Amino acid sequence: MTQGFPDLWDARGFGRWLDAAFNGIVARWGETLEWLFMPVLRLLLLIERGLQALPWWVVLVALCALAWAASRSWRMVVLVAVLTVAIGLLGVWTDAMATVALMVMATVLSVLAGIPAGIVLSRSDRLRAAALPVLDIMQTMPIFVYLIPFVMLFGPGKIPALLATIVFAIPPVIRLTDLGIRQVDEGVVEASRAFGGSTRQQLFTVQIPLALPSIMAGINQTTMMALSMVVIASMIGAGGLGYQVLQGIQRLEVSRGLFAGLGIVFLAIIFDRLAQAWGRRMQANLHRGG
Repeated sequence: MTQGFPDLWDARGFGRWLDAAFNGIVARWGETLEWLFMPVLRLLLLIERGLQALPWWVVLVALCALAWAASRSWRMVVLVAVLTVAIGLLGVWTDAMATVALMVMATVLSVLAGIPAGIVLSRSDRLRAAALPVLDIMQTMPIFVYLIPFVMLFGPGKIPALLATIVFAIPPVIRLTDLGIRQVDEGVVEASRAFGGSTRQQLFTVQIPLALPSIMAGINQTTMMALSMVVIASMIGAGGLGYQVLQGIQRLEVSRGLFAGLGIVFLAIIFDRLAQAWGRRMQANLHRGG
C-alpha cells in the first residue's frame, strides 16, 4: 500500500475558496474590465485589419527597409525578403499578419510597462528582492495557466490572449532593464552628479544609454516570448497561425500544421534578427558617441 503525503492542510478546501473568490470577481468586475479594455481591443483590431489590408509587397518593402536601417547589410535585407516571401508562398499570409499584430501589440505594451518597472526595481534592493520571485513564477508557470483567469474574465478572444501574452513576455525586459542600470559604472554616475546632473538627468543621459545593450537584449527576449505565447493564445479564439496549428492537430492535416509552423519559424527569425541588429546598431552609436 502506497503511503501518500500527510494532510497538513485542506488543499481542496482552499482551492474551492479560491475558485469561489475569483468567480465573485468575475461576476462583479467582469463587465467593467471588458469596458476598460475595449479601446485596446479596437486598436488591436485596427492594426490587424490594417496589416491584412496592405498589399503584400508593401509589407515586404517595410520589413526590408527596417532590416536595412537596423543593419546596413544587404545580406540581412535579402534574408528578411526571402523569409517574408516564403510566408506568402506557404499560403498563411493573412494568419501571419494577425499573429504579427497580436505579437507587436503585446511587445509594445510589455516594453512600455517593463522598462519603467525595471527602472523602479533598480532603485530599491528591497523591492527587487520582493519582485524577483514573482518574475520567476511568471516565467516558469505553465503557459496555459495564464489563460484560465483571463478567459474567465473576458471570455475567449483577443483580449485574454493579449493579456496572457503580456504576463508571460514581460519578465525579461524588466529583469534586463534592472540589471543593465545596476551594471552602469558608479564612477560615471558620480561624475554626472558632480557636474550638477539631477536624478532624472543621470537616468536619461547616463544610465539608460549605457544600459541600452542589456535593455535591447530584454526587448529581444520579450519579442520572442510574445511570439511563442501568441501562438498558444491563438487557440482560445485569437486566430492567427496558432489556430492553423490547432486545426492541423484536430483534423490530422500534416500540411496545415507544417505550413503554419514554418510561418511561425520565419516570423521568429525575422523579428529576432531585426531586434538583434537594432541592438548592435544602438550599441555602436553609443560607443561612437562616447
